[in-house]
Amino acid sequence: MTKYQRIYDVVKQIPIGTVLTYGQVAQLAGLDGKARLVGYALFRVEIETDIPWQRVVNAKGEISYSIARCGGDYLQKTLLEQEGIEFNQGNRIDLKKYRWQPPFGWFHE
Repeated sequence: MTKYQRIYDVVKQIPIGTVLTYGQVAQLAGLDGKARLVGYALFRVEIETDIPWQRVVNAKGEISYSIARCGGDYLQKTLLEQEGIEFNQGNRIDLKKYRWQPPFGWFHE
């Protein structure tokens, strides 16, 4: 299984209305310290896919905006809001409230 597939498998597990950070996805995929790789993998995903790419945010609880995403950043915020996730005035998500906590013992192989 490729590294990207391991990342996608983790992201597919994130429930509606919750998020993970790039670093957490990397850790759960067995790729500790490879948060940037998670970003690259999700950048390659088609917007309309079964991979809920919108549920991955940076460690500050923010959407990582990039001109290269051609507006996908704004779509990400809209999709998260449609799932019930709220952003504060600083455009951050309260990770204490919305961060997904995988069940105890859940590890990706």
